[in-house]
Amino acid sequence: MPSLTITNLEAGYGAVRALHGVSLRVRHGETVALLGTNGNGKSTLMKCVMGLLRPSRGSIVLESDDRNIELTGKSPQDIVSLGLVMVPEGRRLFPKLTVEENLLLGAYRPEARGSIERNLAFCYDVFPILRDRAKQPAGSMSGGQQQMLAIARAIMSSPRMLLVDEPSTGLSPMLVRQTIDMIGELKRRFALTVLMAEQNFVEASRIADRGYIMVHGEIAFEGANLLELQQSELVKSYYLGA
Repeated sequence: MPSLTITNLEAGYGAVRALHGVSLRVRHGETVALLGTNGNGKSTLMKCVMGLLRPSRGSIVLESDDRNIELTGKSPQDIVSLGLVMVPEGRRLFPKLTVEENLLLGAYRPEARGSIERNLAFCYDVFPILRDRAKQPAGSMSGGQQQMLAIARAIMSSPRMLLVDEPSTGLSPMLVRQTIDMIGELKRRFALTVLMAEQNFVEASRIADRGYIMVHGEIAFEGANLLELQQSELVKSYYLGA
C-alpha cells in the first residue's frame, strides 16, 4: 500500500494564495480526515496531489513499491497511472452517458483494464442501485445515487490510494452516513490508503484513523490519533459547538 508525504506546499489561483506551507502525511493503510469549512484550502490541496493544480512551492512524494516518486509536475494521467484516484467534489460525472458507461470510463488506467469484469461485478454488489440503473443516464439519478456512482467509478480504476473530496456535499444526513460507511467498507475490501476532505467531523471520525484541521490554507492542528482530534479545542469550537 502506498503512503503520501506533503511538505511545505504553497499554491493558489493567480495572485490569490490558497495554501500556505502545508505539510501532512498519510501512512500506508490509513484513513486520514482533512477537516475544515469551505474556503480553507482542502480542495486546492487535493487538486495539487492529483496534478490538476501546480503548486508554487513544496513537494508531494508518493512512497510506493519501495520507490519515492515526486508527484509535483506530473500530469493527472501519470498520477492516476500510479494508482491515485480522486472522487471529486460535485461528482463530475458525464450526465448524458449511462451509469455503466460512466463506470467503464473509470477503468482508463491500464492496470485496471484486465479487471473490468471483476470490478464491475464488485461495484454492482456494493451499490445494487447502480446495476438497476445501468442503462439510465447518470444525470437523471438523485444526488445520493450519483455519489455512489462517483465512488464506484473510482473503484473501477483499481486504485491503491483513494482521495475523496467532500463526499457529504448536498446529501441528506442519512445518505451522508451511508456514503461514509461505503468509503470505510471499500477501504477494507481493497486495502486502500484514504485521504478524505470533509466538513462533517462527526461522520468523518467514524472511519478515520486520525486527521488534520485546515484553517485559512494552513494546518492548524494535527491529531496523532482520533482521540487527540476529538479533544482538540478547534474541533470543539468548529464542529461540536463547545
